[in-house]
This record gives sequence, C-alpha cells and structure tokens, in this order.
Amino acid sequence: QVQLVESGGGLVQPGGSLRLSCAASGSIFSINAMGWYRQAPGKQRELVANIISGGNTNYADSVKGRFTISRDNAKNTVYLQMNSLKPEDTAVYYCNAGVLVAQTSGLRYLEVWGQGTLVTVSL
Repeated sequence: QVQLVESGGGLVQPGGSLRLSCAASGSIFSINAMGWYRQAPGKQRELVANIISGGNTNYADSVKGRFTISRDNAKNTVYLQMNSLKPEDTAVYYCNAGVLVAQTSGLRYLEVWGQGTLVTVSL
C-alpha cells in the first residue's frame, strides 16, 4: 500500500558528504513522522534523526552538528544531509515513516520501512 524508496548511499572518504533521499508513495492520506535509522554490522538498529509533520527534529547525539534532516511534504520525501562523515557512520541506512493510509474501511496507521541504502565511509 505504501512504499519508501531510498537513494543516495555510496562510498565516501572520511570528512566527505552524502545526501540521502527517501520518497513515499501509495495510498497516503498523511504522513506524521519520517526518519532515518542505521544498522552497522553486528550492532542494533539505531535512530539517526527524525522529523515530524510540524517540522520539529530529533537527532542522535553522535550526529548532532553534522547531519541535517529535512522533508518536502508536497513530495512526501525526507532527506538526510550528512557532512563530516566518519568511519563509524558506516552502516545501512533505513528510512522510516508513520503513515495514515486511506482504505475503504477508513483510515489506518502504518509504520513503513524502506529497503535500506549502504553508506560506507572509508579511505
């Protein structure tokens, strides 16, 4: 019913920058929070940053001052600008969204995940 498609991952040197994008599509009535999580090898998935429909943002301490999350509500798209990347930022980054979908029986709330995009920070 709802899909999240991520793009923008890749290989970058330490100190470099990348911009991730995530576009939501489907029977969307509205989207509440959108965010990015990441999972490094052998570690649990963790929140990187999220942004609610009103624009308030929340960041993990490890990325504050380096990453910026933003969204384009008209395009149902969330972005993550990542600057001053470090090797420890290497992970699969997953987009997440809380979505109200329109069904014949009414509105239904879904938590949706993207397929993930790999970010590798290395020389």
